[in-house]
Parts: sequence; structure tokens; C-alpha cells
Amino acid sequence: MKEANEYCIVYITAPEESVAEKIAEELVRKRLIACANIYKDITSMYWWEGKIEKDREVVIICKSLQDKLGPIEEEVKKVHPYTVPCIISFEMLKGNQDFLRWIEDSLTA
Repeated sequence: MKEANEYCIVYITAPEESVAEKIAEELVRKRLIACANIYKDITSMYWWEGKIEKDREVVIICKSLQDKLGPIEEEVKKVHPYTVPCIISFEMLKGNQDFLRWIEDSLTA
């Protein structure tokens, strides 16, 4: 089994639920992530082209391995409608060993 810091959480935003589901399904199907949680109807405020924007978005939280981050980013960019999609990762420091094993098994089956 890998060390906890070899696992990661990937945070992605999308403009709507259908886009989030498409992204998540593609990443799971290609075994780049073990699973995704989709949180609907968040408010995002950000700078874009010199002004502050406020939009409704959807968040995708994915569980994966650090060595999958490059391919995850490539796949998301292929289907994401944003010019600059939010794709960031967080290293896992600890986790339920059974759950971490399930992540690894899901990505190597």
C-alpha cells in the first residue's frame, strides 16, 4: 500500500451540474479518480478580465493518487468549457487505511 501522501484530493469547479457529471464520469471511467463528490449551487466570486465576477458554480471533489494529476488535468481541459478551469490538488496527510486501499484498488483494477 502507498504512503498517505501519495493520495490526493482534486478540487475542480464547473459551470453547471451536467458539466460536472460529464467530467466526473470521464475521470472515473478512465480510472484517473476513484470517486467524485459533486456539490451543487455554490457562489463563486473572482477577478476576470479586470472586473469582479459573481457566478453560480458546481464543485467536484475527487479522490485519487498524486501520480494521476497530470492525466486528470489533461482530461478535464479536454471537456471543460472554461478558458482557465480550476483544477487544484491537496495532498492527503492521513486517512482511513481501508479507504486509501480502496482508492488504490479502484485505480489499478
